[in-house]
Amino acid sequence: MYRPGHVGVGLLCYAPVSYFLLSAGRVALAVAGFVVVVWFAMVPDLDMRTRLLTHRGATHTLAFAVLFGLACGAGGWVLGTRLVGFGPRLLAGFGGFLGALVVLAHLFADWLTPMGIAPFWPVSSRRYSLGLVTAANGGANALLLLLGAGATAVVLRLVGLI
Repeated sequence: MYRPGHVGVGLLCYAPVSYFLLSAGRVALAVAGFVVVVWFAMVPDLDMRTRLLTHRGATHTLAFAVLFGLACGAGGWVLGTRLVGFGPRLLAGFGGFLGALVVLAHLFADWLTPMGIAPFWPVSSRRYSLGLVTAANGGANALLLLLGAGATAVVLRLVGLI
């Protein structure tokens, strides 16, 4: 998938989380999570910017989801020690969860394509693919973005913000 598709799947996966946070009155966390999901949607595709990694290799695995989650959790801890009103444990947990969610959403979107993913690498090189649409399919990318934006709008409507 391209960026619109990845953002859409990320928003779709984040929608239940944002509903929970907004319903609990945690608007700042909900908005921060939205920003993180959109901003980091393409992190696994950083493998395309270096010759050291193959595309849809190490950065498209469950192990990378864990590692990126840990990195985001560490960033959340640091932020939590500096921001009033948020403790380091809260932001570390939230950051870790969001980091893993972003990568898992990205993997899900790439699983839809014929190239697929090898999520269990290095334990197994077996690739998984639904082969539904190519990554370059503009209609599929637009539909995924629309689904994610729609889910976000439904959440905002349910909590009375629109």
